[in-house]
Amino acid sequence: MSYTVLARRYRSDTFEDVVGQEAVAQTLKNAIAADRVAHAYLFTGTRGVGKTSMARILAKAMNCLAFDKPTTTPCCKCESCRAISEGEDIDVIEIDGASNTGVEHIRELRQNAIYRPARARFKIYIIDEVHMLSVSAFNALLKTLEEPPDHVKFILATTETSKIPATILSRCQRFDFRNIQIKDIARQLQKVLQGEGVEAEESLVRRVARLANGSMRDALSLLDQLLSMSDGKLSLSLLQDLLGTPRSQRIVELVSAIGENDLSAALNCIDLILNEGLALEQLAEALQNHFRDLMILRNCGAETELVELDEEAVRAQAMEQAKLFDDAALVYNITVMEELRRSIKSSGASRPLLEAAIVRLAANDRFSDTKTILEQIQNLQAGDAGFPNPSGSGPSAQRAGGVITTARPAPAAPTGSPRPKAAKPVQIPAGSGPAPTVILEYLQNNWSKIMLELSKQGRSQFSLFLNQAQPIQWLNNRLTIEYPSQHSGNYKFLSENPNYIQQIEQALQGILSSPVKLVLAPLREDAAPAQPENRNAPIAPGAKPSQKEIDAAISDPKVKQVQEVLGGKVKSVERSNYEIT
Repeated sequence: MSYTVLARRYRSDTFEDVVGQEAVAQTLKNAIAADRVAHAYLFTGTRGVGKTSMARILAKAMNCLAFDKPTTTPCCKCESCRAISEGEDIDVIEIDGASNTGVEHIRELRQNAIYRPARARFKIYIIDEVHMLSVSAFNALLKTLEEPPDHVKFILATTETSKIPATILSRCQRFDFRNIQIKDIARQLQKVLQGEGVEAEESLVRRVARLANGSMRDALSLLDQLLSMSDGKLSLSLLQDLLGTPRSQRIVELVSAIGENDLSAALNCIDLILNEGLALEQLAEALQNHFRDLMILRNCGAETELVELDEEAVRAQAMEQAKLFDDAALVYNITVMEELRRSIKSSGASRPLLEAAIVRLAANDRFSDTKTILEQIQNLQAGDAGFPNPSGSGPSAQRAGGVITTARPAPAAPTGSPRPKAAKPVQIPAGSGPAPTVILEYLQNNWSKIMLELSKQGRSQFSLFLNQAQPIQWLNNRLTIEYPSQHSGNYKFLSENPNYIQQIEQALQGILSSPVKLVLAPLREDAAPAQPENRNAPIAPGAKPSQKEIDAAISDPKVKQVQEVLGGKVKSVERSNYEIT
């Protein structure tokens, strides 16, 4: 006898056997008990959550021969129940919408629907993947679906409700099948393992349940693969060998190196993991999931059930690792890994991309951003004696050679958005004066970087107006800028459009993390000093020649000789290399 896969052998036979869809099962049972079964149902949900199984159970409940009317507890032993379970009953017709998309198939269905069932109470049509039907097929189904004969019931199943016409949806009672919870899948897997007489580690069962992503069929299919590889007992290492996922300890070591800013150790860890045969994309995904676990552990504590780390040693290490990062850094790391996964798919140099991303994460203590620097300056303005240093302890402003250098604290990044370009640490000369002077110096030195950040955020029109200006004063969050006279157009436009200035202020506030009031100083006259006329001075190349020079060039003997030889004529005269040619 041929082998039957677990997903078929352990398929639910009754409403009580259904896993994870108890609300749908109870509603259908109530409808049967009250004799209020609709003529058309639509079951929708992701793959492997029980849509077709529920349709067969409903069909058995309607046609069970052990009872003289529909029942909520089909016997599963009569000829009708057994045939329905195997998908071979003549009165329960299962149609694959993906293979029968044409209108001719639906017309055949309509013609056969008028005939009464051969032996059962109802003729039931189960149309799987109904969203694959063509538009003409849906139109042909409409009338029959709305007013079918009394002996006909329709059960439609789909994974993509958005592709079904509204006219079809309005004629069905809709049931949404939710993804099955991890604990429910794990409990069902334990029952299957007991039925198969196989021992398995609890951590393996929970990992398989999580990898199923809410699909019972996917979980059973993966368990089937593991059983074919095992020698009687299933372990977590067997699953890692099957899927090619990295060992948990390897990922912990790599993330520890990143958190401790040890570039050498991080790169060596990558080499070790890749030499074990792991794909680059799988490593990026594993790192992304681990950073997610650290973010959850950091905010929810070590006992949270939101993290699937069944090995106690790994969970304890992860809890310690969570202290190496702040929330913003973890969010940033997750987004970097997501960008890396997308880039790897389309790149021919995947490993350098991976190593560059790891260096980017491990060396982020060397980067500074505008927000952090301005916060430090504001602390100085408020009279704070020190700035936090990268280690988070001890004096935070270091004085060397009469210069105070402020350093960035623990790595952090804006939530949900790429990290802005790093700016150099602010160097404040000792005893240089009040904080507004320091802020102005920072703005003047980094004005071009601020303009670049505006462009990155899609505010290029603002950077075009501000790029020609120069900050000349910062006082009480009022930024005064000055335009030279040759850029009077920008100055005039801004002075006549206060609403536009307000938009620029909001954009600058988002970058500088500080309220900004923009003030326009009067135009700066930058007229060049008059130079004494020098008749012997050479004329710049490209300058327009005078008429006298044009006439002289045309009458030049060499020019005339060229004209005679080539038979051409002079069309224009231009200055080149300080000579008229």
